[in-house]
Amino acid sequence: MKRATFFPNVITAFGLACGLFVIFKINTLGAGHGDYEIVQMSVYLLLVAAIADFIDGALARAIHGESEFGFVFDSLSDAISFGVAPSVLMLKVLPMEPGSFLSFFSATGAMIFSICGVLRLVRFNVKTKEAKGNVALEEAQKKHFTGLPIPASAISAISANLFLLSPQLHQWIDLSNDDRAMILSFVMIFLGYLMICRLKFPSLKMLRLKIPSFHLVFLVIVATVFVIYGILYFFAVILALVSWVYIFTSLILSIIRLIAGKKSKTLEEFEPEPDENE
Repeated sequence: MKRATFFPNVITAFGLACGLFVIFKINTLGAGHGDYEIVQMSVYLLLVAAIADFIDGALARAIHGESEFGFVFDSLSDAISFGVAPSVLMLKVLPMEPGSFLSFFSATGAMIFSICGVLRLVRFNVKTKEAKGNVALEEAQKKHFTGLPIPASAISAISANLFLLSPQLHQWIDLSNDDRAMILSFVMIFLGYLMICRLKFPSLKMLRLKIPSFHLVFLVIVATVFVIYGILYFFAVILALVSWVYIFTSLILSIIRLIAGKKSKTLEEFEPEPDENE
């Protein structure tokens, strides 16, 4: 293996190890024995896996270390860390009676999430290969994603799981285990649909902040203070807020585009991708 491709693949392997550790660790526990601390630890590891997933691609492009092996390895790693781990985590922390309707419905939601995650990765890989060499298509893919990216979907799923177990929520609402199972099952199905839908979700690369540098530094410092404070004391709330604000903001922009119609110039970049059969 060439040195240029070695380091990105090591980072990919590290992210995969984080996802596998979550799966193996949570399976050492009995069904329904996962508490807030266990889920929080799993969330930390999957966030590290998401960061590794971002870094490996960026590093491969920076050092010209992209390869077919790394491309496939990254997809398989994402399928496990972001497609399977959140589903396993959800099912293991829910105390459900085997054979009940609730256990069947929760398993169905988990399977839909994982299957849609794999389909999302397959479509992304196919579209990436089709766009190779086409500057316009490559630029469009950098700005927007067709369907919710699987790392964002995984973070949204685990943030919902953690938030429903958080002490902050329990101060206001006392959810039963059945209520939590129903909510998480619907969340997994909803996220599964978003991954395979043809709506556009913005990439962070499209953000352009045109403000004076001093004001930018000041805003970054203030935002950093609030984020650090939130992470230290309200981690579950902050994570859920950030991940779900991204989803609903994207959906609102797509809905505005659908209402405006194809003839309008409003939010053209959020025009849903047409079906191949159309």
